[in-house]
Amino acid sequence: MKRIMQIAAGAALLSLAGVAAAQKPIVYPANGQSAQRQNQDDGECYVWSKQNTGIDPAAVAAAPAPAQQSGPAVGGGERARGALRGAAVGGIIDGGDGAGKGAALGVVAGGVRARNNQKSQNAQAHQQSQAQKQGSMDTFYRAYGACMSGRGYSVK
Repeated sequence: MKRIMQIAAGAALLSLAGVAAAQKPIVYPANGQSAQRQNQDDGECYVWSKQNTGIDPAAVAAAPAPAQQSGPAVGGGERARGALRGAAVGGIIDGGDGAGKGAALGVVAGGVRARNNQKSQNAQAHQQSQAQKQGSMDTFYRAYGACMSGRGYSVK
């Protein structure tokens, strides 16, 4: 359980860092360009960056995160297999006294462990998706910044 909380906290921090780092660079008209000219250059550089990187920021932002899987079918039967393994181990530990307490506890423990493993895998997939989005946006905005810089703007 502690491991899942650590993964969830890491995913939250990664998401926040991604939002902060993937924002559009700030552009200042260093050569006295008018607001109208800046808007025109902004639009042209946006289109140029999109064409040259193959990245559409609107599509990246709208792309859904990997679906969080849930329900009894999650993991292709991992919960059931975990429960069976737990029951077998619990039955061996129980010593076969006929009460089946060890097997019953094993079923619960095995199912919980399998569920926790699946949650961990889902969190990892979400982190990878966020990192990929972040990388795409960074690439796009580097191209955008280069374009605007080439047109005489200060880009930060």
